[in-house]
Amino acid sequence: MKNFQCYDKQDILSLTRIRRFETKLGETVQVIADRQHLEQSLAFSPAKYVVFGIPEDIGVRANHGIGGTDTVWTPFLSAFLNSQSNDFLNGEEVLVLGHFDFGDARRLIEQNANNYDEKIDAYRHAVNMIDDDVEELVKIITSLHKVPIAIGGGHNNAYPMIKGTAKGLHKAGLIPLAQINCMNLDAHSDFRPAEGRHSGNGFRYAEEDGYLQKYFVIGLHENYLPQNVWLDIVNNPFIDFISYEDIFIHEKRNFIQAVADATVFTEDNYTGIELDLDCVEQTLSSAMTPAGLSSLHARQYVTFAANNGKAAYLHICEGAAQLTDGKKSDTTGKLISYLVSDFIKG
Repeated sequence: MKNFQCYDKQDILSLTRIRRFETKLGETVQVIADRQHLEQSLAFSPAKYVVFGIPEDIGVRANHGIGGTDTVWTPFLSAFLNSQSNDFLNGEEVLVLGHFDFGDARRLIEQNANNYDEKIDAYRHAVNMIDDDVEELVKIITSLHKVPIAIGGGHNNAYPMIKGTAKGLHKAGLIPLAQINCMNLDAHSDFRPAEGRHSGNGFRYAEEDGYLQKYFVIGLHENYLPQNVWLDIVNNPFIDFISYEDIFIHEKRNFIQAVADATVFTEDNYTGIELDLDCVEQTLSSAMTPAGLSSLHARQYVTFAANNGKAAYLHICEGAAQLTDGKKSDTTGKLISYLVSDFIKG
């Protein structure tokens, strides 16, 4: 994986603010022993959770979105490494592996595309490269019976997360077929047509390619559900959702009941846990919402999913520290740190 940068202990400590009488996660998290032999080093690590970053916004741009999802990985990592290592969360069970860097691909597109349509086509082609790299890494992690935690980038990365996990768990003998289930806390279904890879159709590609068995979306906004996607969902018994409106406006279910429904729907198989930060109210993301879930709901979702299902991975995406339209946030990375901590504790 030429686009992946592995970390050593000095990389971790450079982001860790060490204080007397305290132990930070950055002092206790694991790193791989040998960058040249990643799979072997991972196999010998006692850590159960493997954290890595996908700081890219190519998939979002390919979906005509606002760039900036490549900016949240470092703020998250800084917040996470400076959390306390204690009886509630011991860093020894966590390995911080590194991050992908697809910056060269984006710069090449921006320098050579002659117009907007060419740029969109080039971004969608580049997403295929991202798919291959992310899938390869996730397959290695899950085949070793470890749990990937992927941070950053667009929701296009759901596809390689699902595909890599399905292949890895199948290789490990944990599932008979290379298929997994998925639950997604999201304002959008990301089940748009397979028109070329982008952040709005990762689950469509995963389902059509046979790696996604069951799919449940929690908190879907009815205003942003295309009619053709709605018809595809209601005609597929392996896909279900409960809308934001049914939970909070019509009060047909409370939030925890909605998450429980998703857990029951997906409980027959290993399940990927997806969280798109565009569903969290006033959180900086590629599709920031003024009417959404609270950060408390997001933390409850991650905790409930980790405690009550066979969680195969955690993928937190679409968040940003700074968007290309100039908007900034100093708290998105810290919110993701809370979510990752909640998942590991669960």
